[in-house]
Amino acid sequence: MIRQKTGSMLCPDCGQLISVNAEACIHCGRRNPGMWGLMPMLRQFLGNFGFAEVVTVFCIIMYVITLLFDPATIFRPRGLLSILGPSTRSLDALGMTGAYAMQHGRWWTLITAIYLHGGLIHIFFNLMWVRQLAPAVEEFFGVARLILIFTAAGIIGFIASNFVGIPFTIGASGSIFGLLGAVVYYGHNRGGEIGAAIFRQSLQWALIGFALGFFMSGINNWAHGGGFAGGYLTARLLGYSERRAESYAMKMAALGAVGLTIMAFGMVVWNLFF
Repeated sequence: MIRQKTGSMLCPDCGQLISVNAEACIHCGRRNPGMWGLMPMLRQFLGNFGFAEVVTVFCIIMYVITLLFDPATIFRPRGLLSILGPSTRSLDALGMTGAYAMQHGRWWTLITAIYLHGGLIHIFFNLMWVRQLAPAVEEFFGVARLILIFTAAGIIGFIASNFVGIPFTIGASGSIFGLLGAVVYYGHNRGGEIGAAIFRQSLQWALIGFALGFFMSGINNWAHGGGFAGGYLTARLLGYSERRAESYAMKMAALGAVGLTIMAFGMVVWNLFF
């Protein structure tokens, strides 16, 4: 069945039972919650395939592509984080950012570099943190704000590292620190025993991450710091679900962030083939 024309479903925003043909949810006001009867089919097809899963799959796809782009260098690691890592040539062609890319006007690399990784250990730990933090941020802020926080933090982190002249940089860690910054903001602003516990735990994780950056080579703490600040400030600007429901404008902005990401990778393809 392609479309469900009658019956009920759960509103994707508030989780309350509504008619599949409802023009708006009677509980939270979401417009067209059933997407013309297609939402039940999408839920059945995608299951629990959420933001963390999308990022995981896309990063793995990009990792494999970067390896295949220049396979001769796969087994010549330049350090611990570059074991089974793609070459600099491959990463540069597929969207690596840094001062060099900015000098050549490649603005789109501020986004594409989020989804590129320099080796097996690099991608493993970053995706582990994405899968740990993204569901929590989605619970506290909602999926639209999660997309905006993740994207904004990654961009701001790379702007910070590019500003100090780091020539080449990649990875989702700026966005991950942005998620930590958002959780720190949530815990501090929420208050109470639960909020205090969330604040302490997330701040400890962030401090450990920063400390590792000082003791291990190849880690971009400027991107981490910029990402953390970007995530914290974006969360503060947008608010969280308990205080402020996700607005239509936030959802459109999140859709715009997704569109901008697609456009950025479109620029990579354009520069490769045209």
